[in-house]
Amino acid sequence: MSFFAILLALVLEQARPLHPGNVVYTTVERWVAWVARTFDAGVRHQAWITWGITVLGPALVVMLVHWLLEFGLGWIFAVVWNVALLYITLGFRQFSHHFTAIREALADGDETKARELLAAWQQVQVGQLPRSEIVRHVIEYSMIAAHRHVFGVLFWYAALSMVGLGPVGAVVYRLTEFAQRRWHVPETDGTQLSEILQSVSSRAWRAMDWLPSRMTALGFAIVGSFEDAMDGWRNHAQNFPEDNDGVILAATAGAINIRLGGAALQASNTEAEDAENAGGSSTPGRAPEVAHFAQVVGLVWRSVIMWLVLVALLTMAKLMG
Repeated sequence: MSFFAILLALVLEQARPLHPGNVVYTTVERWVAWVARTFDAGVRHQAWITWGITVLGPALVVMLVHWLLEFGLGWIFAVVWNVALLYITLGFRQFSHHFTAIREALADGDETKARELLAAWQQVQVGQLPRSEIVRHVIEYSMIAAHRHVFGVLFWYAALSMVGLGPVGAVVYRLTEFAQRRWHVPETDGTQLSEILQSVSSRAWRAMDWLPSRMTALGFAIVGSFEDAMDGWRNHAQNFPEDNDGVILAATAGAINIRLGGAALQASNTEAEDAENAGGSSTPGRAPEVAHFAQVVGLVWRSVIMWLVLVALLTMAKLMG
């Protein structure tokens, strides 16, 4: 069931992608914000309770509905439920339009438009960022987005569905990621959530993403240049600010022999005019060029196919066993 649910969700998401402002996303955003405002008391144990209500509460509902459909109405209804939730949580079209628009702008030689699109996508200051740096940042943001929107969701969905929990893994993963991102942004009235709640959400996210990020990096190594990807993982992952993201980006750099890392872009709420601030050192490899976009897309899709084949084999083994 896992393989068919993932495949159907990916096809459906490619054919009819969800609009960013759809009712499901806005409802989730309101839920995450409401729980934080209601239960955030600036105390660590209360912060974990707040996180649990936000993430595990909906996950419990999802699991109960899955069991009700599977054991009460039949497995076909459970498949439909799984496809529906994967359609919401899994997919390239949730971010790929940014990648495509910037790539087209650079291909047309319109670097000004590319900078504007990059700034709007990541809410950062880009200044007069040179062409190669635009390409580098787009590749880095896109690979992290591909992991969080596709590979991480796929991993936790497949892992937990194999033990009978249905789409719980996909829901927990995406809610954990969204909560830590949303709680680090000030409220519309300017108020900031407690640092303890932000710390708890970050710790939960790092723990949730630790294994999927390494499986994504391993996938890139297998379908790319394995030796170079593993060398980048071992020797250059620490150059990036976030450990889990660093593993993915270092493996990506080695898999397609491209230079990634270095200075990071500034958040849009800073007042500095310079487009970059201090960051880690770069990985070895060729300077980023527009031609690398095609290699990145190929790397991602080969990895998707590889993991789909693996999930299909595991599904067959479960059915036959």
